[in-house]
Amino acid sequence: MVLKVFFPQCCNRADSGLLVGRWITGHDSAVVLAVIHYPFIPGQVKQYIQQMQAQSGVELTVLGSWSLPKEGQEGIESFLRDLSTIFPQERWLQIRRQMGKMGFTCEVLNRHQSGGAAQEKAKKKKNEEEEEGGGDGEEEEEKVIFVHYEQRKVMLSQIHPIDSGETDDKTAAPELKQMFQTVARSQPLFFMDKYDDGPLKSTHWQSDGREASILVELMKQASVPLCLLLSWLLNMWTWICDIRIFSLLPLRFLSSKLSTCVQLSHRTEHMRTLSSPKAAASHTLFMRKANILVSVLVDVALGVLLIWWLYRDDHIAMLANMLVPAADHVARKLEELLQWLMGAPAGLKMNRALDQVLGRFFLYHIHLWISYIHLMSPFIEGLLWYGGLSACLGLSFALSLLSDMVALFTFHIYCFYVYGARLYCLKIYGLSSLWRLFRGKKWNVLRQRVDSCSYDLDQLFIGTLLFTILLFLLPTTALYYLVFTLLRMVVVLFQGVLHLSLDFINSFPLFAVGLRITRPYRLAEGVKFRVLCEEPGSALHLLMEINPLKCSTVVQTYRTPTYSCYPRDSWAALVKKLFVGELIYPWRRKTTKAD
Repeated sequence: MVLKVFFPQCCNRADSGLLVGRWITGHDSAVVLAVIHYPFIPGQVKQYIQQMQAQSGVELTVLGSWSLPKEGQEGIESFLRDLSTIFPQERWLQIRRQMGKMGFTCEVLNRHQSGGAAQEKAKKKKNEEEEEGGGDGEEEEEKVIFVHYEQRKVMLSQIHPIDSGETDDKTAAPELKQMFQTVARSQPLFFMDKYDDGPLKSTHWQSDGREASILVELMKQASVPLCLLLSWLLNMWTWICDIRIFSLLPLRFLSSKLSTCVQLSHRTEHMRTLSSPKAAASHTLFMRKANILVSVLVDVALGVLLIWWLYRDDHIAMLANMLVPAADHVARKLEELLQWLMGAPAGLKMNRALDQVLGRFFLYHIHLWISYIHLMSPFIEGLLWYGGLSACLGLSFALSLLSDMVALFTFHIYCFYVYGARLYCLKIYGLSSLWRLFRGKKWNVLRQRVDSCSYDLDQLFIGTLLFTILLFLLPTTALYYLVFTLLRMVVVLFQGVLHLSLDFINSFPLFAVGLRITRPYRLAEGVKFRVLCEEPGSALHLLMEINPLKCSTVVQTYRTPTYSCYPRDSWAALVKKLFVGELIYPWRRKTTKAD
């Protein structure tokens, strides 16, 4: 039988005293958390352990004694062994280290209840696999393995995967996870250092002084009133948004389509998460709030840099002066494209009458669009100047505004695409229906299937005429549809890049990735062991090292839920829709959040 003792590295040279820790439930293992130094009063030790149990919720106990003999402490070992009667345990660990050696020796005193209290000593050595029994009544001796761990790293780390919920059945948890949870929940035990004036002195990872930061403490004190103020401002903003005038159908529909309004609602939800003055109840919630906070700060910092660039050398006026000529240039290119389509594009012979009708129809729309741009040209610089101030809320708002401006300035291209797609779709579905007529079939709307049907001569004659007309007009319509669909795809691709950038800013876990880079032990995937010491006459000593999570796993685990943009259809469904002329919106907003 093997007994595993998790021993903190900071206690390797601690003064002689008592081992305080916990036996792991359901496993033959013990976790040593601290060493209380000699001299001490047993009653004060019991009172101190009870106090720590109430604060931490961990079943702390005295595991045994630790002996590192010094000059003038020759009888300390026998004194510490006799303490097993004051702190009764089923097993009493008596660990001893000799000066000049790395390994420990361990004696386990077993307490049996057969007739009286008799103690049986079994000396543990690292390299021994079996030990000889002293008689028929003695039990087979146990083998002790010391697992050394760095207490601070284990306390701050989080083993993954994280449990979805808390469970009271501690026996169901793995041994390693119980060990990590024991160290993490024992923080009150680590507040006592060697500078305290109390009657007890102990050794643990903070024995030389508590880790603290004045800036961190000041931020903690200032965070509560700041959260209350932010919560009040959010309540005011929610009250304004709930006014009846904003619930009207046109405004509600417009706000659902504008990227700026969607980003504003998303940022409001982020601020609502951060404004809670209560501490995070779990590691997952803490990481989510930290990721949101860092993401918002970085977003605002990038927005301030963008404002500094825009208003430093009057770049707003330069952009405004470039915007109108660029719109005119695009309109002229579209006119040239339509003139090319109205002739003989690529040597193709089109239906001239339909070609002229479609060409003049789209040219008229371009003329209206150019007139609208020139009418708005005096106000463009002012719109850009005030719109650029939205970047103070973050770079994401500037990108959202840019996406809305692209949609506004390319609205005529969207109209061309809708006209061409609807006309092409009408002809495709008409041809498919007439093709079923030739085969004596029809589409059953109620049963959603194709059934047989008999047609008279007049119906077949009219169907033949309509099929011929639609078939010969299809190439002209298909050419216009193809050209405007390609133009629409260019605009959609650019907007898709902007939406993906927004999704990256809103959901990328910057804090978690930074924590993985700077302090990889905080996000643990598991542990690995290596032999630390294997001396004759001492137990086996292993060093436990933490394996950090992979960066890809960190991003996948802690990615912030967002109303992100994502492909609506698969590539096969998208190609099918393009072929039959159905309207496509490759990027759309999710109505519910997803991780």
